[in-house]
Amino acid sequence: MSRTIPILPRAASRLPQAPQLTAPPPLSLYIHYPWCVRKCPYCDFNSHNVKEAGIPEAAYIDALLRDLEGSLPSVWGRRVHSIFIGGGTPSLLSPEGLDRLLTATRSLLPLEPDCEITLEANPGTVESDRFAAFRAAGVTRVSVGIQSFNAAHLKALGRIHDRDEAMRALEAAARHFDTWNADLMYALPQQSLAEAEADLDQVLAFAPPHLSCYHLTLEPNTLFHRDPPPLPDDDLSADMQEMIEARLAAAGYLHYETSAFARPGHRCRHNLNYWRFGDYLGIGAGAHGKLSDHLGIHRTMRHKHPNAYLDAAASGQFTQDAHDVGVADLPFEFMMNALRLTEGVPRSLFAERTGLPLESIESQLLEARKQGLLEITDSLIRPTDQGQRFLNDLLGLFLPAQS
Repeated sequence: MSRTIPILPRAASRLPQAPQLTAPPPLSLYIHYPWCVRKCPYCDFNSHNVKEAGIPEAAYIDALLRDLEGSLPSVWGRRVHSIFIGGGTPSLLSPEGLDRLLTATRSLLPLEPDCEITLEANPGTVESDRFAAFRAAGVTRVSVGIQSFNAAHLKALGRIHDRDEAMRALEAAARHFDTWNADLMYALPQQSLAEAEADLDQVLAFAPPHLSCYHLTLEPNTLFHRDPPPLPDDDLSADMQEMIEARLAAAGYLHYETSAFARPGHRCRHNLNYWRFGDYLGIGAGAHGKLSDHLGIHRTMRHKHPNAYLDAAASGQFTQDAHDVGVADLPFEFMMNALRLTEGVPRSLFAERTGLPLESIESQLLEARKQGLLEITDSLIRPTDQGQRFLNDLLGLFLPAQS
């Protein structure tokens, strides 16, 4: 039985002047590696094609470690629960370079004994021996960007690997890692429902502990946004999504986040920290960070272009932008992450992670429940099936009121 919480009028005056955080949340480390062999036409991440001169790996690792050293005062005394090396294509790192990076990171930051360390990998840049070397360097989990096994779709997506390379990469991941992820995309240019199901059949043959299944979207500032390819219509895309969710549920996967599915015990701890509005220190070109302290919640972004980031190493001034998150923005920022989790979050987590009382957003919560988008129990705030389908509408209820 759901408890009815009292209705309070929505009013900015009910928000405190500053968040009242009682303790910092769990801390993760994100390391951005900005280079790719070739940038995909759908990608809006901070990635850059490798130039003829190659990748200045040693100089970039030097910069990362100086960035990390300079950031230590902001996380002093806190233990790191997870590390995620994303990109770009971090699997372009040499095993020696990765070992140097992780060894130095361990010497600078206290890591939890079971710290999850994830490396993103492109199937066109890895083979079994390379995965073995990454594991020896301390990586505990790889995330392999398959996207599709279909040659035509891989070509349309601008991927540098083919079907055979994708299969070899998954075989290597299964051989060398106890837990790992495979990325798939659906609603691809001219993709049929049968082709989407064939991709799913193929990846399930490798029994991945974790699957990320993304709907292709046309993001601003991408080639696909400027020159859109022919995509499946909304009805066909919805059929693909329903097929994927049903097939993975039948195969024993928990659909625990909008695009993430996992076997028991294999959810991505790093991403869970994001979705639960935890803290993360971000280093590397264009990396974003979120850190909490007794004064509030602060966001940072490093210099975005790799050359600008490398140039910053001389001065140690790596931050391009830093700002405090305003009290009025905190409910939306929290919900934008938390409501991606299909199981929802404890009611108490809102106050713990934002420093604001849950009562400050009661009217928005009740309106969301009235619209059938949110379930509110004595212990949980959870999106309904309809809320998951219409997540943007649900999140819109938590946007700060216009003054």
